[in-house]
Amino acid sequence: MLSVFLICTFASSHHFSQVTIFYSPMASSHTSLEFKVHRREPELLKPAKPTPHEFKLLSDIDDQEGLRFHIPVIQFYRNNPSMQGKDPVKIIREALAKTLVFYYPFAGRLREGPDRKLMVECTGEGILFIEADADVTLEQFGDALQPPFPCLDELLFDVPGSSGVLNCPLLLIQVTRLKCGGFLFALRLNHTMSDAPGLVQFMSAVGEMARGANAPSVPAVWERQVLNASNPPRVTCTHREYEEVADTNGTIIPLDDMAHRSFFFGPSEISALRKLVPPHLSHCSTFEILTACLWKCRTIALQPDPTEEMRIICIVNAREKFNPPLPRGYYGNGFAFPVAVATAGGLSKNPFGYALELVRKAKADVTEEYMRSVSSLMVTKGRPHFTVVRAYLVSDLRRAGFEEVDFGWGNAIYGGAAKGGVGAIPGVASFYIPFTNKEGENGIVVPFCLPAPAMELFIKELGGMLKDQAVSAQTKSKSIVSSL
Repeated sequence: MLSVFLICTFASSHHFSQVTIFYSPMASSHTSLEFKVHRREPELLKPAKPTPHEFKLLSDIDDQEGLRFHIPVIQFYRNNPSMQGKDPVKIIREALAKTLVFYYPFAGRLREGPDRKLMVECTGEGILFIEADADVTLEQFGDALQPPFPCLDELLFDVPGSSGVLNCPLLLIQVTRLKCGGFLFALRLNHTMSDAPGLVQFMSAVGEMARGANAPSVPAVWERQVLNASNPPRVTCTHREYEEVADTNGTIIPLDDMAHRSFFFGPSEISALRKLVPPHLSHCSTFEILTACLWKCRTIALQPDPTEEMRIICIVNAREKFNPPLPRGYYGNGFAFPVAVATAGGLSKNPFGYALELVRKAKADVTEEYMRSVSSLMVTKGRPHFTVVRAYLVSDLRRAGFEEVDFGWGNAIYGGAAKGGVGAIPGVASFYIPFTNKEGENGIVVPFCLPAPAMELFIKELGGMLKDQAVSAQTKSKSIVSSL
């Protein structure tokens, strides 16, 4: 098992920090890797040309409470001999400035109006950009590039005063050169501005400009009004994802003694789960099967009272649910948080098909009418946060395309979530991330975060469902378990 124990020692100046990481490939042998990160002072990067100074309203899907946070993304790029002598920092900095001409709202600042309505003041102030160097090679990060990443705070530096939702930069980007000629591209986004497809669209545009384009191939489309509430607002669907649920039994996961693991689900693991699917659900997707499995195992691991209601929230891209679909080039948030609810006892005792059917139905709830109903609920209920009490949220990034963003050095060898969870609530959410293991198998990595005792139960329960497929690298090296 690969355990990662890390010590970060910071110099007092923001220009320089030293990071010491101890890798323990085997429980009995310790090898250490030490590297230093040199950062230039953060700069405000403005659009390359003058842009309109105006106010643009976000949609009523964008500005809900559950999206008012910054989300980190990281990309790892190999050295490319054809780019010898070219500086990724310089190329990406210039490409960003050119791209911001087309995506100029990103260079503005969020303001809040009456009834908590968010809008962008397009000030042209710019995004935060950090140039950095690390005296470490890509290979030294190891084979299993997956969240959580060692010393992410140094590879994506939180500039003091920059992480507020209002009146702060909407994007922070750090490009860190590695001594092997590769580099890391790390980004932090104010989530109210874009979802994963919208962010990938912006990053792909930066890649096109870096490779010599004069304009993005997909034009940037604002048009946030298409996801606004009707006038007057009409809530026509049931939205249990926004119910106010009292945490009567202290079931919000504690932040102390948290264990972080990443689990790999390859073809054999998914095949083992499919054997548990009843015939009438045989057409279920891999996402639905994996989500039902994790929800069931996680519930058993947390050992709640059998009468407690447990929730699974599936992020569903609603772009194609509209007639006509949302405009090509729309880079706002275009997804819903549909929820399935069941008692802990029901999830634990019923066959696998019970959880699977609930997940499938929740996903199917999302329609154009559903999205318009959510928009109206936001307006009438004060833009509430989705329920986190006894909830688990999953977001599928397998087809988002982060790894396909090309700044001239080819595709990323890892691209996507920089942390295991969604938002600022550890233990409540996971991403599904595309991954190829060292045997060359394509599969899904799922970072997971639970209190340590619950994690042990989770591993045992998951192992029971997979039977002969090991879930821990302690018993079979094929599957991944990494811990921070």
